[in-house]
Amino acid sequence: MRNLSILLSCVVLLASCKNGGLFKKKQDKSDVTGWNYNDKNMGGYQVTKSKEQGLGPGLVFVQGGTYTMGQTEEDVMGDWNNIPRRVSIPSFYIDKTEVANVHYREYLHWLTRVFDPSDPANLKILEAALPDTLVWRSELSYNEPLVEFYFRHPGFNEYPVVGVNWRQAHDFCLWRSDRVNEVTLKDKGFINKANLKPGAQQGENNFTTKSYVLGLYTAPPGSIKAKKGEPKVTTASFESGILLPNYRLPFEAEWEYAAYGLINQNPRPSSKEGKRGEELQSNKQVYPWAQNINGLRDTRHGSWQGQFLANFKRGSGDNAGVAGGLNDRAFYTAPVNSFFPNGFGIYNMAGNVSEWVEDVYRPLSTLDFDDMPAPMRGNKYMKIYKNSNGEAEIDSIGKVKMVAVTDEESKNRRNYQRGNVINFLDGDSLSQAEYGYAKTTLVSDKSRVYKGGSWNDRAYWLTPGSRRFLEEDQALSTLGFRCAMDRMGSPEGNGRKTGQHYKPRRQR
Repeated sequence: MRNLSILLSCVVLLASCKNGGLFKKKQDKSDVTGWNYNDKNMGGYQVTKSKEQGLGPGLVFVQGGTYTMGQTEEDVMGDWNNIPRRVSIPSFYIDKTEVANVHYREYLHWLTRVFDPSDPANLKILEAALPDTLVWRSELSYNEPLVEFYFRHPGFNEYPVVGVNWRQAHDFCLWRSDRVNEVTLKDKGFINKANLKPGAQQGENNFTTKSYVLGLYTAPPGSIKAKKGEPKVTTASFESGILLPNYRLPFEAEWEYAAYGLINQNPRPSSKEGKRGEELQSNKQVYPWAQNINGLRDTRHGSWQGQFLANFKRGSGDNAGVAGGLNDRAFYTAPVNSFFPNGFGIYNMAGNVSEWVEDVYRPLSTLDFDDMPAPMRGNKYMKIYKNSNGEAEIDSIGKVKMVAVTDEESKNRRNYQRGNVINFLDGDSLSQAEYGYAKTTLVSDKSRVYKGGSWNDRAYWLTPGSRRFLEEDQALSTLGFRCAMDRMGSPEGNGRKTGQHYKPRRQR
């Protein structure tokens, strides 16, 4: 249960960092009670200094805002599934590049190290994570070398992983979250470095952030030392600001916003207190690259002039151009840091591979979003499972057991009345929905959106407003993913306070 997680997190005292300075000063007092913070003689309530969220590995900061989501070109497919509408996106983080083969192999290496393949019970865990390399096969193409070598050959280390379905991408994000927080706790002295060595974690006895915070996983203590006058504690909590939020798949509106890199459209972006940026909304981009380049080649003077700005298929039978003049210099995928980054510093938001996003697909779901920021379809609310003794538990792979929130416990709420709201306002009647997938429609509750064009797509799909869908247990040779992360605190990410802060005028 979420409330239980918060309660336990609050009960666990925060520890000092090795270099000190984690807590507010002892003499700081509560504005509502007058009691001292961090004073063992006055309640002992520990309060961490306010600070900006740390930047997780591989991420870039995306300052949020409003934009027109949806179609920018003629709807040549006749789908009518990306009708333009104004939405607002809170600030967040997203991967600078797509997840590469070398990154996904690191994930498989960890699984093999923790879940011994010689145990038949572990084989299903390992096999479920493997990419489907058969996605490279085509009846009238010679692609067997890619089937055999694309994922594992070092020549493709930095190329985007493909053959990964939505479920596998989702699980990778959770694994990445735990590994990042685990090594952070090691660096801060909360966990002994021996806990990261091969053999230290086996089977369900492995570190996850949630099991650690709930006290269901106990790591060997580190070398942390308490400052004078503070209690020595060896467990960090979310209130410490040390643990990062989970990596996750970006939701559709968020991915599309990040793809445009609209900060480059602002002629005078705000960068410090007292300086107000422009609210420019009229310039509409077609592709992710910079202002005044709405074609497929760079038109600016310099070494990039005339170069293709994405990896895509120019026309029938033309995936790369001619010898001595290859247009995008890639027959299939290209390294994840290829081509020109957009305004937020993000690579390949058009071309190379299409990318999974979080959303469940509905053709007209975009019409039903209300005025809340961060629109997304796919919420299925969960809570922590509790046994008959009221205790949380971990499952056979070490994750904290979760159960679905029921309609019965939601019916008296004002903000939602169902635990599963995937189908909320999706326009389907009950009589249509009961037929299910492939009987009356190819769309189901397992249909997930993917965005952006790929190495084998025409330019139409390169615009971030385009959208397609695939079942969450399917994969393609043209489809990969990148991760995102929520932003906690100020929306501007440069030390500026949230809201407007005026200095009082001097009295004459």
